[in-house]
Amino acid sequence: MAEILSGGQMLWKLEGNDRVLHLRHDPSQPWRPYEEFPQYVLPDPEGFSKGIATFLALLKKDWIAIKS
Repeated sequence: MAEILSGGQMLWKLEGNDRVLHLRHDPSQPWRPYEEFPQYVLPDPEGFSKGIATFLALLKKDWIAIKS
């Protein structure tokens, strides 16, 4: 994982039957799927929501989880 900017925001969105992590660095930016941030992406354990490993890593870097 590359250098992570602190203070970003995370949101879980439903895509089909899956919950997928979406990110943005600033509230004025649109939400984007976490895969559009390859510098942050970590592999997920099988059977978990897409982005859970990245979500947990970003929480440790003071990112904020927003309720959807």
